[in-house]
Amino acid sequence: MTGSILIVDDDPVQRRLLEAAVTKFGHSAIVTDGGEAGLDVLDGPDARDVSVVILDLVMPGLDGIGVLKAMRERAINLPVIVQTAQGGIETVVSAMRHGAFDFVVKPASPDRLQTAISNALKVEAIEDEVKRTSRRRGGHLTFKDLITHSPAMDRVIRLGQKAAASNIPILIEGESGVGKELVARAIQGSGDRRSKPFITVNCGAIPDNLVESILFGHEKGSFTGATDKHTGKFVEAHSGTLFLDEIGDLPLDVQVKLLRAVQEGEVDPVGGRSTVKVDIRLISATHRNLLQQVKDGKFREDLFYRLNVYPIFVPPLRDRRDDIPYLVRHFMEKVAPADPRHRLSGISARALAMLQAYDWPGNIRQLENAVFRASVLAEGELLTEEEFPQIRAQVEGTVNLDAEPASAFAPVADEPQPDGQAASSGAAAALPETEAPARLQPRFGTLRALDERGNVRALADVELEMIKLAIDHYNGQMSEVARRLGIGRSTLYRKLKEYGIDPEAGRLDRLAS
Repeated sequence: MTGSILIVDDDPVQRRLLEAAVTKFGHSAIVTDGGEAGLDVLDGPDARDVSVVILDLVMPGLDGIGVLKAMRERAINLPVIVQTAQGGIETVVSAMRHGAFDFVVKPASPDRLQTAISNALKVEAIEDEVKRTSRRRGGHLTFKDLITHSPAMDRVIRLGQKAAASNIPILIEGESGVGKELVARAIQGSGDRRSKPFITVNCGAIPDNLVESILFGHEKGSFTGATDKHTGKFVEAHSGTLFLDEIGDLPLDVQVKLLRAVQEGEVDPVGGRSTVKVDIRLISATHRNLLQQVKDGKFREDLFYRLNVYPIFVPPLRDRRDDIPYLVRHFMEKVAPADPRHRLSGISARALAMLQAYDWPGNIRQLENAVFRASVLAEGELLTEEEFPQIRAQVEGTVNLDAEPASAFAPVADEPQPDGQAASSGAAAALPETEAPARLQPRFGTLRALDERGNVRALADVELEMIKLAIDHYNGQMSEVARRLGIGRSTLYRKLKEYGIDPEAGRLDRLAS
């Protein structure tokens, strides 16, 4: 018996069907009727009992994407299976970008639902073991431990190594998921505070009314609910490093006190009668354009210049594609000790070419999640395109996957053995050189985004091809075609007429040239 399955759906019929199915599979169910109610469970005492979330995407009030965003902000790392009755690949991709584990189309068959739940539980179990292994390994992280062979990261490493030799405030900028915290840890691990505390605070995940208390501490009885004295993150980080992630999300009133803390080296606990001196190394990070926020009046100019003494920009993964093969291998090796089967030997050339062709809007975090899931659920000894269906649906048809990437299987020589959890457990080993397997039939129909000259195709051409694909895929069942395309039957028939297609024939006629 595993933990409970949290069902979040505004449709009472769907809730009953899902509850019955989940119970039949041998799990207990917690049922809620909307996004807000689902988050209340995840924030409450029953959260520890939840192993998987089944989440409807389209709901009034807080919808499924909103729930996924809130879960990420709260650092709730549960596998989420999203349900959708409408919307195309864009909807599914958006859900995956926001952290969804899998998706099912309503009404989902019991077998499909059971498979999704079993896969989610399997991945969660191995993920827990990976975390335990990482905690046991411990150690300090340095720049030698960062998995990179990209020229785009050379500047980051040079700047970080110089910064480690001083105590000036550092601002690390870059998109979500690029590894800003790893750079901060490498700076701390390479400086004279390496043996001191490293305290992290996600400023975007703290309720506004608690930010001041969490950062600066509070005295017992200083406000309702303050039953004990709390020292605050600044005091916890004394003599070490304080890492303020998503600094751009701090409320303006807290920014004033943060400025004083940085300038004077002292903090005022909420309800306290005296200030507390602190000695910290401050590293901030943001995915926002802080200078633009200053112009918009959302971030204090004086605080910006105080934090931006030494800026470091971490490039997105799409600008450092040479790192992808090494990162893939590292993430696969991270899974191996926790996977009882220990059967993966590598990744096919076609699969790696596909991963290098994708833009990774969620950056390294998204890549890690994709490789982790693929490694746990793969049945064979080699990861192939079949293990990355959502990415394959977006990439295939836009690039030549048969062309082996130049850097795909370059051996990695003299890469140091890890001291910290970000390094590869088999750093000196080369990626296995394997032959690309025979082309597999795609499980998803795909559209070409570019024409023969490499230009983006006209929207009308893509729309026509999409309609043809849908009619072929659903064997001319027009009601189903319209439903899957997210349009009305009358709109579908009008478009068919415009493109010169005879819907009654059950076949598609080519347009006259």
